[in-house]
Amino acid sequence: MDGSIKVEETQAAVSSGMPRRSLRNIGLLAICQALTQSCNTLMFASSALAVLTIVSPDMRMWANTPVTMQHLGVMLSVFPASMLMMRHGRRSGFRTGSLMGMAGASCAAIGLGLGSFLVMCLGGLVLGFAIASMQLYRFAAVELAPGPFRAQAISYVTAGGVIAGVLGPTLARYTPDLWLPMFQASFVAVIVVHAVVFCLLGFIEFPRVKIEDSAGPQRPLREIVTQPAYMVACAGAMIAFGVMSFVMAASPLAIVQCGLDKTEAPITIFVHVMGMFIPAFFTGHLVARYGIFNVMTAGIALLIGGVAVALMGITEWNFRIALGLNGVGWNFMFVGATTLLTTTYRLAERGKAQAFNDFMVFGTTATASIMASVVLELKGWAVLNYVAFVLVCVALLVIGVYRLRPSARA
Repeated sequence: MDGSIKVEETQAAVSSGMPRRSLRNIGLLAICQALTQSCNTLMFASSALAVLTIVSPDMRMWANTPVTMQHLGVMLSVFPASMLMMRHGRRSGFRTGSLMGMAGASCAAIGLGLGSFLVMCLGGLVLGFAIASMQLYRFAAVELAPGPFRAQAISYVTAGGVIAGVLGPTLARYTPDLWLPMFQASFVAVIVVHAVVFCLLGFIEFPRVKIEDSAGPQRPLREIVTQPAYMVACAGAMIAFGVMSFVMAASPLAIVQCGLDKTEAPITIFVHVMGMFIPAFFTGHLVARYGIFNVMTAGIALLIGGVAVALMGITEWNFRIALGLNGVGWNFMFVGATTLLTTTYRLAERGKAQAFNDFMVFGTTATASIMASVVLELKGWAVLNYVAFVLVCVALLVIGVYRLRPSARA
């Protein structure tokens, strides 16, 4: 009886709409997400091609190393970024991320100008802190919205990536040739965008840091992360990000390798990013209506569909449709996994619980991005997609086993 009353109260709250103040803050956070994500998209579309302009032919398989260093930087930064926000608040933490984004892009631009592969990799490593901070936007969204709107808040902030899907590929398409060396203007654009985000963050009303928030009862990290629900959420996010990064990082190089014009790369990345973020306008509602695991399973089906299209041919439309399906599948998996994760920890535990999840996720993406160019160079586009298919099947197995548990069925 009490459960029915709670469900009715939640449905009534959702139907009444999110408070205007929450919508304003989440809207601004979504814009920051969009702008920061556009920098990430720009780096994905341009970094590997920029490296090809300064390295010898026998180094081609390592063209994605600066992007891999970004993921390594994220992996090393998630705990410091999360702890910084726990101590000094979201605004200070996010602004520090923007400053590191400006520093990393500056380093990459200087490295390209010097023709130094190592300096470009260092720039990618520093940029990792900015990306680690950006990944915490989705958790900040939960804190800006009332409880019944948790999934919608995550979804709306993720939807900010629609702007990134336009801005990032547009910058990737029109900035490389602005001046010599090629692609240096692209990195300068990243500096400018991070500066804009730094300013916008000042207008968001983040909750104040309260000592009691971090001083409450806390379980050991091991106890938190070994909960079945936490493990499923973390595994789902790892595989979603890993497969997405594996395919996305390889696609610009694969497009050129398959004989298509290099200008196709930004177009394919645009379709991919649109697939990643347009569904976010309604993914939260799908989670609320059909359940987390049904949405995540639909995401797996879409990822498999993307692999199938990629294996059917190497025309422009094969790349566009495959990467588009890959993006939508990632969105369903990502929003579902994040929503599930937020149910597994207490308020005082959120810093370490969120940080460990992102540490695992970006350890996976770092491995995926470096392996993408290696597998593509040694085995080709088809084998790369077969590997992605196997990883997606692992996600399906994990979710299926969890749903067989009596507690999950309840």
